[in-house]
Amino acid sequence: MHTKQLFDLSGKTAIITGGGRGIGKQIALGLAEFGANVVVCSRKIEDCLITCEELNEIGVGSLAIKCDITVLEDINNVVNETLTKFGTIDILVNNSGVTWGSPLEDYPIDKWRKVMEVNVTGTFMMSQAVGKVMINRQSGKIINIASLAGLGGVSENIMDAVGYNSSKGAVITFTKDLAAKWGKYNINVNAIAPGFFPTKMSKKLLEVKEETILARTPLKRFGSDDDLKGVVVFLASDASAYITGEIVVVDGGFNVS
Repeated sequence: MHTKQLFDLSGKTAIITGGGRGIGKQIALGLAEFGANVVVCSRKIEDCLITCEELNEIGVGSLAIKCDITVLEDINNVVNETLTKFGTIDILVNNSGVTWGSPLEDYPIDKWRKVMEVNVTGTFMMSQAVGKVMINRQSGKIINIASLAGLGGVSENIMDAVGYNSSKGAVITFTKDLAAKWGKYNINVNAIAPGFFPTKMSKKLLEVKEETILARTPLKRFGSDDDLKGVVVFLASDASAYITGEIVVVDGGFNVS
C-alpha cells in the first residue's frame, strides 16, 4: 500500500467525545481533513453544532449529539444514531474530561468522585458500547486522551489536581489493559498524553503557571491548534496498524521532575 493510502481515512467514521471545543475540536477537524466522517458529542450541544458547521465545510459527513458520558442511555443513543447515519463506527476518541484543583489534604470527596466518574468511568462505558460494534466488525481504533499528568507525580507548584492526575493515570492503565484484551479482535487501543494546551479547562492554570511551565518546556511554548492533528490521524489510520497499547506524549519535551 502506498504511504499516502495508509493515512487516508476516507469512508471511515469517527466518534469524538467532548468534540465541540478545545482539544476535541482540533481532533475532529484533523480526522475530517483526512476524509473521515465525524460525530461530535458532549453535554453542550451548541458547541458541537458549531464544530459540525466547520466539518461540513471540509466536505465530510458530520453529526452533533448531546451526550453526558456518565449516562449509559446517552452513550447508547450516540452509538445508535451514528450507526443509523453512517452504518459503522471505525474510530473512537475518548476525549471528554473534567478537572478540579485543590490541595490533596483538602480535596473534596464529591469532586474526586465526579472527576473519576467522567474521566475514568465515562471512558470505560463509551469504550464498552462502541467496542461491541468493533468486535462484531473485527476492526476498530480506540484513542484515549490521557495527560502527561497521568504519567507520574506532579508537583503542586505545577498542577495541584490529584483527582485529575489520578484519573489520567487510570486511563493510561485502562488503555494498556484494553489493548491486551481486544487485540484478538483487530482493535488497536492507544492513548495520547498531551502536555499543556490552552483550552477553556486549562486557561486559568496556564495564566497563573505560564512562567513555571515554559521554563520546563524545551520548545518554550504551549501546544497549538495543530499539534495533535498528526498524532491522532496516525493512530486512527492504517499507518499505525501494528501499534497498540502505547502512550504517545505530546508535550514539547516538558520535564515534570
